[in-house]
Amino acid sequence: MSAQLKVYYSDHYTLPLTPEHRFPNEKYSLLKKYLLDNEILKPHELFPSPIADFDLLQLAHSADYIRSVKDGSVAKEIIQRIGFPWSEAMYYKASSTVGGALEACKNALQYGIGGNLAGGTHHAHFDRGEGYCIFNDIAVVTHYLLKNNLKKRIAIIDLDVHQGNGNSSILNQNSDVFILSLHGEKNYPFKKVPSTLDIALPDHTGDDEYLKALDIGLQAVQDFSPDYIFYQMGVDPLKEDALGKLDLSFEGLQERDRKVLSYAKTKQIPLSLALGGGYAKPIELTVKAYANTYRVVRSLGW
Repeated sequence: MSAQLKVYYSDHYTLPLTPEHRFPNEKYSLLKKYLLDNEILKPHELFPSPIADFDLLQLAHSADYIRSVKDGSVAKEIIQRIGFPWSEAMYYKASSTVGGALEACKNALQYGIGGNLAGGTHHAHFDRGEGYCIFNDIAVVTHYLLKNNLKKRIAIIDLDVHQGNGNSSILNQNSDVFILSLHGEKNYPFKKVPSTLDIALPDHTGDDEYLKALDIGLQAVQDFSPDYIFYQMGVDPLKEDALGKLDLSFEGLQERDRKVLSYAKTKQIPLSLALGGGYAKPIELTVKAYANTYRVVRSLGW
């Protein structure tokens, strides 16, 4: 069956952040506009993300934590770890991110690929959020796939510059899940939770060494023989990223994407895209890098 790409967005939910806040809130709407303006995606391929219901969120999070995010009783310490002030929008933004991830997954199951213009919130743990992550979209949908016997062996290819400690804390005891993380060795989080395979890279790694390390990681994923892939396509390894430090070029990031996406397409493994981090200054460079991943998707015939 030929691919019918559906991509989900949640920029209609916006966190009320102050102008000086370091999180680039505007990147979501800017990316959607860029993808349309540059005809990388067509309007009929974009869909608003639905809100994930309580039962879905509870696949990876405690009921008490979910309720506290919704009603504002979330502990001050957790709010500080998350890095956003609590607001009513927080619950809806975070749960629509998960809803979009589930819809992208359903599309991938049917057509081979699906996208979410949010997500990759890999620092969210079972009973708390941190690092700008509130609910863990990939962990929730991984549990959904396994619980419903839709897939048996799931790989998470996490190429955000920050190690996915939340993914690992929720999923690393499950032998049906393989988590590959390529990340900055000295970057956040400073206390890592071991993944199935962690490849920690020094500052200023650059394209060539990064891509060699990715080849090692992808071979390990292939040896696991997954039947579903979540691709956390964070672009914060970009040289211009304020939090990255790995010094990848736009071309290096596109080659990274090409390796991952070509593997999935060649092996006919359904794959869904999660946005991940990006903090370049100006933020338009991050937007361009995200959009380039979708350029690679198109170049491969999806």
